[in-house]
Amino acid sequence: MRKSKRERQRLLQETIRENPFVTDEELAEKFSVSVQTIRLDRLELSIPELRERIKHVARQSFADKVRALPLEEVIGDIIDIEPDASAISIFDVKEEHVFRRTRIARGHHLFAQANSLAVAVIHDELALTAKATIRFVRQVKEGERVVAKAKVTGKTESGRTVVDVNSYVGQELVFSGTFEMYRSNMEKKDGDSNEHRD
Repeated sequence: MRKSKRERQRLLQETIRENPFVTDEELAEKFSVSVQTIRLDRLELSIPELRERIKHVARQSFADKVRALPLEEVIGDIIDIEPDASAISIFDVKEEHVFRRTRIARGHHLFAQANSLAVAVIHDELALTAKATIRFVRQVKEGERVVAKAKVTGKTESGRTVVDVNSYVGQELVFSGTFEMYRSNMEKKDGDSNEHRD
């Protein structure tokens, strides 16, 4: 049985409070209404769209955890981060990210999402990519959502932090990279400040 508008809007607010990352499409399916109806409900209730909700949650939750760069410089939206351990971001592929003729995402956007997440997970005032080994597993198309998962996996002999990043569309791996990260506190530990870095 379909719920009344008032009841639906009450449940909508409750659902979004519990999961700020739920999409309009998921809400439409849950309440058996059109996406347009969900958007109108959100407007009436002054609930921002998903992208704005993600940014708001990120600002509240992660601003103090991301030290190496401002949150707005991360490509994609961080939805979870444990400094020097792991991080997750999402990136929605839009018209401006794809080749016009094929509607396939330009590779540098996928790399930028992974690389900036590798920088963000480093809990240091300065983190730079010293080396990256990357692999594009499959093409990503306009309209797809890429979820990048970064994990700090160890250190190199020279003391650089190693971060593995795997990016997925749904359950399918689309990109993988291993990033060796230089961090400023390396200098304090080993005095290695002479090596040139970009």
